[in-house]
Amino acid sequence: MDDQNKNLILATALSFLVILGWFLLFPPETTDTDPNAPAVIATTPDAVQAVPPPTATGPIAEPAPEVIPVEVPRVAIDTPALRGSISLVGGRIDELLLKRYRDTIAPDSPIVDLLAPVGSAQAYYALFGWAPGGDLDYDDVPGANTPWQIEEGGTLTPQSPVTLRWDNGEGLIFRQRISVDDDYLFTVEQSVENATGADLRMAPYGTIARHGEPDVSGFFILHEGVVRMADGELAEIDYDDMPDFEAVPREGARADVLEVAQDGWIGFTDHYWMTALVPPAGQAFTSVAKYVESADIYQTEIRQPAVTIPAGGTAAATTRLFAGAKEWETIRAYEAQGIDRFIDSIDWGWFFFLTKPIFAVLHWLNAQIGNMGWSIIALTFLLKALLFPLAYKSYISMARMKELQPEMEKLKERAGDDRQKMQQGMMKLYKDNKVNPASGCLPILLQIPIFFSLYKVIFVTIELRHAEWFGWIRDLSAPDPSSILNLFGLLPWGTPEPGSIFFILSLGVLPILLGISMWLQQKLNPAPADKTQAMIFAWMPWVFMFMLGTFASGLVLYWITNNTITFTQQYIIMRSQGYKPDVFGNITGGFRRKKKS
Repeated sequence: MDDQNKNLILATALSFLVILGWFLLFPPETTDTDPNAPAVIATTPDAVQAVPPPTATGPIAEPAPEVIPVEVPRVAIDTPALRGSISLVGGRIDELLLKRYRDTIAPDSPIVDLLAPVGSAQAYYALFGWAPGGDLDYDDVPGANTPWQIEEGGTLTPQSPVTLRWDNGEGLIFRQRISVDDDYLFTVEQSVENATGADLRMAPYGTIARHGEPDVSGFFILHEGVVRMADGELAEIDYDDMPDFEAVPREGARADVLEVAQDGWIGFTDHYWMTALVPPAGQAFTSVAKYVESADIYQTEIRQPAVTIPAGGTAAATTRLFAGAKEWETIRAYEAQGIDRFIDSIDWGWFFFLTKPIFAVLHWLNAQIGNMGWSIIALTFLLKALLFPLAYKSYISMARMKELQPEMEKLKERAGDDRQKMQQGMMKLYKDNKVNPASGCLPILLQIPIFFSLYKVIFVTIELRHAEWFGWIRDLSAPDPSSILNLFGLLPWGTPEPGSIFFILSLGVLPILLGISMWLQQKLNPAPADKTQAMIFAWMPWVFMFMLGTFASGLVLYWITNNTITFTQQYIIMRSQGYKPDVFGNITGGFRRKKKS
């Protein structure tokens, strides 16, 4: 192999090691609680918070946030996917649990909490209302402290919507009709009757508020924070960046305000969960990401155009609220219902052109097989089949290069320190034997984006969370829980905690199989002529064994399958060309020998 191609492979390998090393040097922050559960419902009395949006005619000075502990009546929520309640003080959707998901894989683990009332740790809720315009004031329109009454309905279910009513006592009657589907989409239809005898102006809005910066996983490949779609453009804003927004003194906040001409949505995304406000399709609106400094509150808002309500007339506005798990199939269904590019709320990353189709195929395989572990194995077979034409030529080239290694060693001895003579001799050797050294590099280069795309898929998609394979592998999104340090469960102590140095040394069954499969595959490939490079390549299987051992089991399973298929393909192809390889790298027979015989 010439120096150019040796350096290419070496650079690729070292780059891969650097990236893997990053995961060890800068791991995600560990907390005592599950980061996927954004809030814990407190048992203390409820509270209300007054943080009004700007008026329909422009921003005004915002009052300081006010927290008033009170006992509040509630409307229960009960659907196949959700359980929770709506506070009648403010009409806030502020208590929501996801029935289909638990914090851990333990059968008795608590159900995931998504939304939490004010007064809880990290309050998180949605609020809807009307911003006043003209001569109206905040006391004239509903807000966070409004005492709503139930006009129609009881428990909110997919079959039974609930209507809330508030009369301001000055000739305005407001209603909120709240409905929900079987999954995670609420529809809030607001209306107002004007019996004041004068034309009035106001603007409907929806707000999602989070009190305090939420706990996040801290992984740099995952976005957690504001996610916004505006006229086909996706934007992601980290919580750390929100205090740097442009100051809006009259609102007492910092905000990033964007006028959207047609379609969009905005909300907060976590690792697996999301809340998002969605205005009617095709309607212009104002998209706002806001940080209220005085109260340490992060908000997203949609402000719909202001409307004039004639005396004796009515006005209405509709807003949808997504609050739930980022399930691929569910999100796609909502996108088909008119939520523009909603599938991009899942963080597909830079290689979206690979991660999207890879996950689509994986999801289809899982639907057919019924097990995500076996689906990953089946996906690996499909990917290897697609790359087989390139791999076929590559394996033949690498086999011939491995056969030429003895002659290359002799050439190196004759050339000594004369690098030009060495290069000329190698090029002649390749030409005489019709060997293309570059063809062996292509499968390696193609494998890297596929590896990172699958890593992204396994890390960000909820379908892999707590997905079982068989036996001890009960969560393909987590590292192999077995450990050589307790002889894989035979000794009476547990495994080290994630993030500790002992966790890195705590090799499970899958990482060990990974190291062995990489070593076997490497033995069929030609070793670099340079001794330093040869030593690095010899250590790579065992270094990768420790590094990838801390990765998700699904990714390690893919890599083992990929190595096993590669070894098998290469072995069979080499045999078909007259070579007789063994697992220790010795080759007898071969293309040139067949030709001579």
